[in-house]
Amino acid sequence: MTVAIILLAAGASSRTAENGHHKLLAEFEGVPLLRRMAMVARASQASSVTVVLGYRHEELRHILSGLDVHSIVNPDFASGMASSLAAGFATEDAQEADGVMVMLADMPAVTTEHLDWMIKAFTDAGDRSIVRAVSAGQPGNPVILPSSLRASVLQIQGDVGARHLIKSSGLPIINVEIGQAAETDVDTPEAVAAAGGVFARPSTASF
Repeated sequence: MTVAIILLAAGASSRTAENGHHKLLAEFEGVPLLRRMAMVARASQASSVTVVLGYRHEELRHILSGLDVHSIVNPDFASGMASSLAAGFATEDAQEADGVMVMLADMPAVTTEHLDWMIKAFTDAGDRSIVRAVSAGQPGNPVILPSSLRASVLQIQGDVGARHLIKSSGLPIINVEIGQAAETDVDTPEAVAAAGGVFARPSTASF
């Protein structure tokens, strides 16, 4: 049984862009956040990792150089997260997998161990359940969706993820406790600093 990872990294990083920064270029222990999260994903038991890029995609693709991951560009990224989900689910790797883990690139506390806990829970359930990371029981990210939901994911529109689909699917939901990592993202410069990240230098490049 296989799980493909879709790492969403297409957003405009609007709350850090005011200072010329992109949150996914913030460095954690000397490694840009996007590269760090791609490495975390690739080290897991997932069968493949696809990074969905959009805003400043050429610069971010360079950050992934040398890693065993695929990257695609969502030209419609400005319309919201749904289009990036659809782009990821439409890839061959996602179509061939029994389940797809949706992972957000701006969550630096998520570890390979967390991902493997979730993948094991999914495979143990026989690909008939949704597996969701939680923090003290509260829903968070990442999430694994079984292949049976692929068509429904492709119909989502707007700046929304799959949360409403999870609620309406009727499928069993397995919660995997990963602590604060399930809800810690870095949408602002203050959040980047609080999580231990630094911006190496301002960037005004636009792609």
